[in-house]
Amino acid sequence: MATAPHHRAGRLTTLAYLFLLLSQNIAALLLLPLVLASAILTLFWIGLPFVILTGTLLRTLADSQRRTLSHLLPKGPIPSAYRPIPPGGLTRRGTTIITDPGTWKDLLWLIAGTANITLIAIPGALIGHALYQLLFALGLAGNALYNTYAPTTLTDQLILLAPSALLLTLGLLLLPPALDIYLRFNRLLLAPSEKARLTARVAHLATSRANTIDTQASEIRRIERDLHDGAQARLVALGMHLGMAEQIVEQDPHTARTMLTEARETTRHALTELRDLVRGIHPPVLVERGLHGAVHALALTHHLPITVTIDLDGRPADPVESAAYFAIAELLTNTAKHAHATQAWIHINHGRNHLVITVTDNGTGGADPAPGSGLAGIRRRLDAFDGTMNITSPPGGPTIVTLEIPCALSSPKTLPSSATD
Repeated sequence: MATAPHHRAGRLTTLAYLFLLLSQNIAALLLLPLVLASAILTLFWIGLPFVILTGTLLRTLADSQRRTLSHLLPKGPIPSAYRPIPPGGLTRRGTTIITDPGTWKDLLWLIAGTANITLIAIPGALIGHALYQLLFALGLAGNALYNTYAPTTLTDQLILLAPSALLLTLGLLLLPPALDIYLRFNRLLLAPSEKARLTARVAHLATSRANTIDTQASEIRRIERDLHDGAQARLVALGMHLGMAEQIVEQDPHTARTMLTEARETTRHALTELRDLVRGIHPPVLVERGLHGAVHALALTHHLPITVTIDLDGRPADPVESAAYFAIAELLTNTAKHAHATQAWIHINHGRNHLVITVTDNGTGGADPAPGSGLAGIRRRLDAFDGTMNITSPPGGPTIVTLEIPCALSSPKTLPSSATD
């Protein structure tokens, strides 16, 4: 039988999470009056802005509780399944929050804050009192216990050691069962129902589908523009040169020969532009050598020293390979433009039916996936495959970007496992 993570982490780590859970529940109790006030004010419409504000705060606080619980639950993280708040008017946004089943589950968790605090405060209070009494018995916490009891002799102080040790043992013994009850109860409150999870899943897929369609339309317009301004213009000029050369080839062979030379040069430029355009759509090296060879080739052409480590037993599907390749290329471009890094690392592996890519640099950090940025574009690209992107980029660095794309691999192939470029 699997052991709960909080048992493996040790009692001190569990105690730290206990105080974190306690602080989150205290914040929930402080938020409860604001939520009730905003609910009453909605009867006069003026409460809609407060509903949006308190609803957003409630979601943030509940998600914080879910993340903390994820470190302790043996079943893994608790997902959130909120309906996305539309960028519309107050009525539309407020109605979305009020009618969201996830909001009502969060309200139940909010109301249960007193019970939660009581449950996790009992072992915490016992441990806290035992430590204070122990320090007092050793003469490190004042002259009177809670300003009420003042022992007169050293023996009186030492007598307090026995109950303090007993209370400390009792608190540590009560801590795991109290935490288990708390975890089960709050998972029941905060975990979304299957219907809510499916609804959120459908909403996410609809949003990612719309983003994918927009991205594809933008890409098609870019290709059309590049063809019109580049290769098409050169092919039109080529036709004009050949037509004029055909007309004067007998009267002025020297000029016709010059025009044919220009036509040949125009053909060369048109072919180069077409190759560049095709390379931007799907690089030939990706087709020929797969993600392994394409990423190594990309690292070799980069001006930064890049360490590439790849552990794949096969090849993902072509669309996944393409999305992964261009995501890595965009991340390396951001590293060169904004991070001021001197070294970068790329690690790619596959596990649990997910392609996992980690791109790290030792730059200045502060990467922000703001709308319209290259990072936001990567996130939209991955959404088409139900992929995710996680960014850790504190000021001063390092920046660590982890991409996960659900996919299966083709038949195993013999590929080198790592290389340093």
